[in-house]
Amino acid sequence: MLRILIRLLTPLSLGVQFTAIAAFTTMAASAPVPDDIAGEVQAHVNGKIISFPSLKTDVTADIQGDLAAVTVVQTFINPTSQPLNATYLFPLNKDAAVHAMQMQVADEIIEARIAKFADARKTFETAKNEGKAAALLEQKRPNMFTQNVANLMPGVPIVVTLKYVQTVPRVDGAYELVVPLVVGPRYHPIQRPNVVARAAGIPIADDAGSTPAAPAANGVWRFSPAPAYPPVNGLTAPPTAVDEDRVSLKVNLTAGVAIEDVTSTTHAIRATGDSNSKTRSLTLAGGRTIDNRDFIVRYTLAGTAIQAGLLAHKDETGGTLSLLIEPPAVSDAATVTPREMIFILDTSGSMNGEPIEASKSFMAQALRMLRSDDYFRIIRFSSSASELSAGPIPATPANLRAAVSFVNDLQANGGTEVLAGLRLAFNNQPLPGTHRMLVFLSDGYVSNEAEILNLVAAGIGNAHTYVLGVGTGVNRYLLAEMAHQGRGFMRIIDPTEKSEEAAVAFAKRLDATLMTDLTIDWGDLAVADVTPAKLPDLFAGDSLRVQARYTKGGEHVINIKGKIRGQEATLPVKLSLPDEATGEDTRAVPLIWARTKIKDYMRILMTPEPLRHGTHSNAAIEDAITKLGLTYHLATQWTSFVAVATKVLNPAPATTQDTDINLPKVKGVGEGAYPPNGKQQPKLPQPQHRLPPQQRAANPFVQTIAQSQHTFGGSSTPEPETLGGLAIIILGLLTAIRRRRVQLA
Repeated sequence: MLRILIRLLTPLSLGVQFTAIAAFTTMAASAPVPDDIAGEVQAHVNGKIISFPSLKTDVTADIQGDLAAVTVVQTFINPTSQPLNATYLFPLNKDAAVHAMQMQVADEIIEARIAKFADARKTFETAKNEGKAAALLEQKRPNMFTQNVANLMPGVPIVVTLKYVQTVPRVDGAYELVVPLVVGPRYHPIQRPNVVARAAGIPIADDAGSTPAAPAANGVWRFSPAPAYPPVNGLTAPPTAVDEDRVSLKVNLTAGVAIEDVTSTTHAIRATGDSNSKTRSLTLAGGRTIDNRDFIVRYTLAGTAIQAGLLAHKDETGGTLSLLIEPPAVSDAATVTPREMIFILDTSGSMNGEPIEASKSFMAQALRMLRSDDYFRIIRFSSSASELSAGPIPATPANLRAAVSFVNDLQANGGTEVLAGLRLAFNNQPLPGTHRMLVFLSDGYVSNEAEILNLVAAGIGNAHTYVLGVGTGVNRYLLAEMAHQGRGFMRIIDPTEKSEEAAVAFAKRLDATLMTDLTIDWGDLAVADVTPAKLPDLFAGDSLRVQARYTKGGEHVINIKGKIRGQEATLPVKLSLPDEATGEDTRAVPLIWARTKIKDYMRILMTPEPLRHGTHSNAAIEDAITKLGLTYHLATQWTSFVAVATKVLNPAPATTQDTDINLPKVKGVGEGAYPPNGKQQPKLPQPQHRLPPQQRAANPFVQTIAQSQHTFGGSSTPEPETLGGLAIIILGLLTAIRRRRVQLA
């Protein structure tokens, strides 16, 4: 084998020396490697040589109406001369029901089996130690997974195929499929007492558990920590360590009516067919792309929107129905109830640049749309939290001018202490005679989702929560669940595209018509395990799927009830449910029901026990989720897929290097959001507020919640006041040293 060594002698700010090695090896004839993957990439990090495997991902989504069956093919390739064990951190849709996995090594194809988390991990480790190729899929969060690959041999690719199903939600009048492609960095705060929950005597969830959801001795539920963030292309990995064409995407659309419009705001696409076609396909215009942002495609169907549509599946386990509900179109007249608007803005380091500017664009529009009888608050948080005033203030011209000035002066620095912002928001009781609305703006780059959702559940009361995700690869799971807890909705702004238009559209939707108090009278139809257990409010242009299990088919009439701006509304729906077994065409229905039921259980787990309805214990919830995962072959917090090859490939597994598949930097996210050299580092104290001197004088009741030291997976630069304070301290020390030297002389 011939090796050519090229050393980069230019000093790098990260203190990492990179070595690019072109390796030429003889590939196994039965396991061909794509022509566009070649070369070995290594990095010298703190004196240790790290090798990076190569990866190709191919995603195909087959959509019928609003149901999607997605296939993800991950090809892991070892271009080095030594065996490797690889770990790949990647996202899937937050609602994905992952029901199958297959591994191919050379000419051997292995169907993965579903097992309890600990059993699957034990099987994988045994195969790893025996020198066998193996793959282990673990869910870290509903939208965050790791693929672990053992004994990846030089010249022998390991191909892992995942299959999942999901519904495609209708958002603002169009169906929207999101294919997440990259996991953003996660900030790790130190666990602190939850002020709101503790005051009510409520135990809180803790994300820092060392094992998946192991009950703590003091009765506080613990969740597995987010995995360590892998090397980042150009930051903690060589700039060429990620292929620019690592991902391919294909979407096949089929509907019973014409598919009128197919668009993507995130990627250039090439689509077949026209607005009269009932089947259309689309691919990336460039063929392949780098996985540094989520892929989003939107499509509309011809004809008027249905108000209720049914899918049903029947097999030996019973029947499952899935009912699509859309709200009626009504007048968009403004409500007469005054509002208490609480704007909570993320100003941490990951929001620096385009994201913070997009947030400011939204705030400018939202402040303009406040009515004269509204009240408002503006809270910003990073490593600490502060707000414009000590409580809600009326939307007078003078207060609005002060608010605009406050927002314009915001800077993005520091950590992401979401809890600090929420605590400040919940410190005040709702203003009597108003409807409280929380508007939360963030990328969601944190690891303590459970603690955040616990606090929202404890403090939200009757308020509505509207969440604006700002970024190209945001934490959709956390943001969507925050919106669900407050019976609101989530929207995304891509700060690298037409962010101002999206910001204006979101601000206008704060007055959107909504259908509240949704219930279903099932009549003579006996149903069980209805999900979602608590029906959310429904907004104009959106849709909701309600799913349930049934035993007796036939013809039934149900009534969907709700309120539109306080006015009672009823929609009778005739259902025709199958009594006989149905075919594979509807097999996704029970899988999606089970996945939604798991989401319901997880929501209960995220709710403080005194606030839960029923007698669900943490242990009972874990058991229920585990049973659903095993019964329906679904990846969950407590069930994993594992596949093991029969042949021993690696004669020396004990000396095999463990390495991560490196990731690209998320588009639009600054370097300050990432951990230097992959290490957690202590954070310098933040100033108590960001108000300029003139505003501090004009707002003497500024509230602040400061935070103690913490650790974090992403780093950030200290704010200007902090740097100034450090400079003063250093100058003082230097002066003292000089004086000491004079005295000694």
